[in-house]
Amino acid sequence: QFFSCGPNVLQQDSSASRAAFFSPLQKVMLPPNTFQGKVAFITGGGTGIGKGMTTTLSSLGAQCVIASRNLDVLKGTAEEISSKTGNKVHAIRCDVRDPVSVKNTVAEVIQVAGHPDVVINNAAGNFISPSERLSANAWKTITDIVLNGTAFVTLEIGKELIKVKKGAAFLAITTIYAESGSGFVSPSASAKAGVEAMSKSLAAEWGKYGMRFNVIQPGPIKTKGAFSRLDPTGSFEKKLVERIPCGRLGTIEEIANLAAYFCSDYASWVNGAVIRMDGGEYVSMAGEFNYLKKVTKEQWDVMEDMIRKTKGS
Repeated sequence: QFFSCGPNVLQQDSSASRAAFFSPLQKVMLPPNTFQGKVAFITGGGTGIGKGMTTTLSSLGAQCVIASRNLDVLKGTAEEISSKTGNKVHAIRCDVRDPVSVKNTVAEVIQVAGHPDVVINNAAGNFISPSERLSANAWKTITDIVLNGTAFVTLEIGKELIKVKKGAAFLAITTIYAESGSGFVSPSASAKAGVEAMSKSLAAEWGKYGMRFNVIQPGPIKTKGAFSRLDPTGSFEKKLVERIPCGRLGTIEEIANLAAYFCSDYASWVNGAVIRMDGGEYVSMAGEFNYLKKVTKEQWDVMEDMIRKTKGS
């Protein structure tokens, strides 16, 4: 179905879908009750990846607390997930840009659910723009949500955990271009890179308090919120898929399963890690000879003959 054989050659049939090799599993990976008796706090938990991670953690027994600025959306999500899983999901309004709001939120989390065992920094903001069109306010808006918001939440919860001598698993959701950089999203790329540096720094410093810090860099995951801002016309999606070796976009459930693993006791020796989950997109773009995948079998035959005839250097 996928391969054709010729003389001394095995090559993929270009008419076959690469995605057929990599069908996503839409089920929870970890055993039931993995998070029984644990408290998970998720920022940006009302929609998209945040909602998916909350659903997975709740289905595994966690008592979840989700936070964002839109309390109506949060309440709807909390009720929906709780009705599915049978576990309590709390909704708290929080503006991560405001350290006072964060402080009050953390106090409320501790009051209604207890000190968190799991902290997922998922709140984000982004939009595409040529950098020469960015105002100081545009830059500040993204940095305040992504970098400062993550720092405020992490430091406030971390200090409370240190007081009661309790450890926790912290997870930050960034992006593959936090590592590579990317044009037209420089505020987000810069802020997410800062989040990764902070996570690795605290992994080294706060391990002594029983805290772990890890990062997931998702590639393209089709969520309504992200794609409405980053691909408003829908024209980029096809090009995205073409450059992903696995031949498809990622799913929320796949990110949620990896997040649950990182935050579970199964990953108790994973600390300071940054894991790229992108179907191979990053390495596909990075290799300088990867463009050769466009070369046909007939062209390879000609080039191989030329190479074999080349003598010396």
